[in-house]
Amino acid sequence: MKIFVLVKEVPDTYGDRQLNLETGLADRGAGDVVLDEITERALEVALSYADKNAGTEVVALTMAPEGSTASVRRALAIGAGSAVHIADEQLAGADLGLTAEVLAAAIRRGAPDLVITGNLSTDGSGGVIPAMLAEHLGWAQATALTAVEITEDGVSGTRGADAGSQQISAPLPAVISITEALPDARFPNFKGIMAAKKKPLEVLTLADLDVSADPAVAPRTIMTAVAQKPPRAAGVKITDEGDAADQLVDFLVQNRLV
Repeated sequence: MKIFVLVKEVPDTYGDRQLNLETGLADRGAGDVVLDEITERALEVALSYADKNAGTEVVALTMAPEGSTASVRRALAIGAGSAVHIADEQLAGADLGLTAEVLAAAIRRGAPDLVITGNLSTDGSGGVIPAMLAEHLGWAQATALTAVEITEDGVSGTRGADAGSQQISAPLPAVISITEALPDARFPNFKGIMAAKKKPLEVLTLADLDVSADPAVAPRTIMTAVAQKPPRAAGVKITDEGDAADQLVDFLVQNRLV
């Protein structure tokens, strides 16, 4: 079986994250960048299956700037057998529609049996890429899984719901996304880090994938305005002078919280 795992480089959530007000894009130079934890968990799902099934090929796929090689190599150090890095200056600021189209083209090119993604990235937080990929590919999809079981001809799992949980299954080929309920990724050891330097890493451009980023050819989302998130305002302080309960009730009523 051949499994593609989508991995993504994102600004470190523990560092400073800044928005470029001129472009509307995240300023990647404002702090450290790391491999998104949810995509590492997706990689762990694939590797756990590969550990038990000889002959399984795990490929890390990312769409990221040219300078993201270190993040791609981390996916290889964790255990992916090879990686595909889509890097093209025309993809700077790509919206969800273009991102899905480009990734789907790379997936078709690689012809995997299964694609595993995280359900939600920590930067854009779009949460729709898995479903968009399934639509582009014409494959089954199983999203937001809290448990996964992969077999030679299908995939099944559990999806959390407001009133309980859903048991779902789909035939291969398929696209699935997982949540943070799945285990953390294994930590790359020294042997894995050294091996990552020799593992295949293919770099592709839009020309290689025959995809156009020209809005005149394929209209994309248009950003009409961008603004910095306003600073957090101070909360309401209640001083108890014998009427604190009444003040609290009034506050809750005024803010329609009761």
